[in-house]
Amino acid sequence: MSHSEYINLNGELFPKDSPVFGAANRAFRYGDSLFETIHSNGTEIQFFDQHLDRLIMGMKNIGMIVPENFRDKLKINITYLINKNKSFAGTRIRLSVFRNDGGLYTPTDNTVSYLIETSRLEEDQYVINKKGLKIDIYKDCKKSSDIISQFKTGNSLLFIMAGNYKNRMHLDDCLILNERGNPIESISSNLFIVKNDILMTPSIESGAVSGIMREQLIQTALKLNMTVYDDCMISIEDLVEADEIFLSNAISGIRWVVAFKDRRYFNKTSKLLLEELNKNTFKY
Repeated sequence: MSHSEYINLNGELFPKDSPVFGAANRAFRYGDSLFETIHSNGTEIQFFDQHLDRLIMGMKNIGMIVPENFRDKLKINITYLINKNKSFAGTRIRLSVFRNDGGLYTPTDNTVSYLIETSRLEEDQYVINKKGLKIDIYKDCKKSSDIISQFKTGNSLLFIMAGNYKNRMHLDDCLILNERGNPIESISSNLFIVKNDILMTPSIESGAVSGIMREQLIQTALKLNMTVYDDCMISIEDLVEADEIFLSNAISGIRWVVAFKDRRYFNKTSKLLLEELNKNTFKY
């Protein structure tokens, strides 16, 4: 039996299709917002504190005022929304924070509002993709490495354009370059390569998003006694010479890559890391 679903705006529930914003909304006008995409399994929210640490750091970096008891309020409201929407299996939570109305480019108010949304996932836990991804490079726009590049912002035109390029080229994903021409991430994921049994990922300083799953996989690999370099400037030549490539985010966990241009890859490390990640993340 179907039931109505809701969103949560500043602690208040609204039907999911409610028009809750006006034309002066700063996220709409200027992309003046940050967001987190968070995985939950039932009412267990995976890596909640890490997501909130990144969100609050981003808010402070761009001059937003962090509300009092923000972390506790959000956890209560996310859990309540999961229950209200009966999302008791795998769930994607999108938590958006945006500066309140006022001003043109220059804000007149640095207080914030927040919006919580949920959507169901096909799987409760992280599952390796059966078919490897085919990827390439998106070159038309570059991502700058600066004080906001490590956060997920509402200013997402670069990733939208990369997504359209992916579709035109019949790819599963594509990699984003920084201003120096280094591959740093994909449309919605961090980038990892394996070469000579060494796990490597682009540094945050190179412009890569400071991914929650990125950090979890680094820690998982270290526990498995793997050699990890998390401060790399990866080149396109490194991709071609790699033994494995995979992408990571908080919703999918790991997605392995089978093809980059004419190069083909396996997924031994991807499977090993994902199996260990699930053991450490979910309650069996």
